[in-house]
Amino acid sequence: MNISDEIKRLHELHQAGALTDAEFEQAKARLLSASAEAGKPPHSAGNSSLGDEFSQLRRSRSDRWIGGVCGGLGKASGMDSWIWRLVFALFTISFGFGLVIYLLLWIFVPEE
Repeated sequence: MNISDEIKRLHELHQAGALTDAEFEQAKARLLSASAEAGKPPHSAGNSSLGDEFSQLRRSRSDRWIGGVCGGLGKASGMDSWIWRLVFALFTISFGFGLVIYLLLWIFVPEE
């Protein structure tokens, strides 16, 4: 997620009433100062760990067959989405719980 995406998300939260004017301005200033100090966005690939990437997991709107879960996992992990689709299919066929995990991710992971 780059700096413009984060500011857009803050603006959406502000418009929805989740952030006050002061909180919005404070969070925006914090983002801008952090990116200016680092010289790049706070969540660029070179500046975050794998755990940070998965904390920003979102279902894909563009790379989807059913719910966008595999596309989002592919984007967050850096792997192709077809690999995630294959993993879910194999877990569903072999162990039976791949479908349950997919459905839970579909329900609880927000869309980008």
